[in-house]
Amino acid sequence: MDDSESKPTGEPPAAEARRRPTSLLGLLAILIAVGLSAGVWYDARQRVDTAREELARRLQEIEKQNGDTGALARQSQDALRELQGKVAVIDGRLTEARDQQRSLEAMYQELSRNRDEWQLAEIEQILDTASQQLQLSGNVRAALLALQLADTRLARMDRPQLLPVRRALARDIERLKAVQTPDLPGLGLELDALVAAVDDLPLAYEERAATAPVPASAPPTDQGYLARLAADLWHELRGLVVLRRVDTPEPPLLPPTQAYFLRENLRLRLLSARMALLARDDAGYRADLLASRSWITRYFDVRSKRVSAALSQIEQLLSSSLATGTPSISGGLEALRSLKSQQGKGS
Repeated sequence: MDDSESKPTGEPPAAEARRRPTSLLGLLAILIAVGLSAGVWYDARQRVDTAREELARRLQEIEKQNGDTGALARQSQDALRELQGKVAVIDGRLTEARDQQRSLEAMYQELSRNRDEWQLAEIEQILDTASQQLQLSGNVRAALLALQLADTRLARMDRPQLLPVRRALARDIERLKAVQTPDLPGLGLELDALVAAVDDLPLAYEERAATAPVPASAPPTDQGYLARLAADLWHELRGLVVLRRVDTPEPPLLPPTQAYFLRENLRLRLLSARMALLARDDAGYRADLLASRSWITRYFDVRSKRVSAALSQIEQLLSSSLATGTPSISGGLEALRSLKSQQGKGS
């Protein structure tokens, strides 16, 4: 019964022998497939675990980086807030600096404007004084120096609006340069020489006394003592009074004290002429010289070389006229005042 059950019915033994190896091969293939599947599963499991660990590590790194990034972000925010505060402070200081700069610019403009006004006022005063002195004393040299000084100050200011004033000043300066002025220093030296020579001029009565004839003494006689005494007394009495016939005017006799005062008065007259020369007073200058000439002619010896030289020198001084034509130098002054008026209207 057992043999009948184990052996299939109706199959030959050769077929059974061929089927057995095929079953073993299938079983082996199944085992191999299972092994390969297990290997693949294990490998996949290992890769998944590795990927999981790598992912966990990456997540930790990311979390750490996020923490660092958060700290950096907080630090950045704190730094940004600090920078914003500093920028606000700097903006405030910048605004304050701008306000100060505006104030300084306004002050500088005000000071510059005031400085220009002061300088123009000084120049106007210089021109006004020069014009008055020229009209009163005729001092062309001083007026010319004043105009040149005013032109120098205008040139230092270096303002285009001052060009018309400088052109007017240039015309006034040319007018003054064209004026013929006397040699005042030379005339003053000649007057000083005359003043120094006053004491050396001989008086007329001194020369007359030196040339007067001396009466001849009486020849000695054999008269007695009383007769000779009477003759000497008579001679002395005759010498006290001299009667002469004068056909020409004689110079007056002056005692020594009056001669001293005469020389001093003559010296004062010449010094007065010197002062009139400095003041350009032509009338006073001529009056003093004419008076001096009259005194020298009347009281001093005109035949003396010193007196003749003094009279000739006085004639030369009288030939020099101090009166010169004074041109008008009001052009620059009027131009400056017109400019100041325009600036006052503009401001």
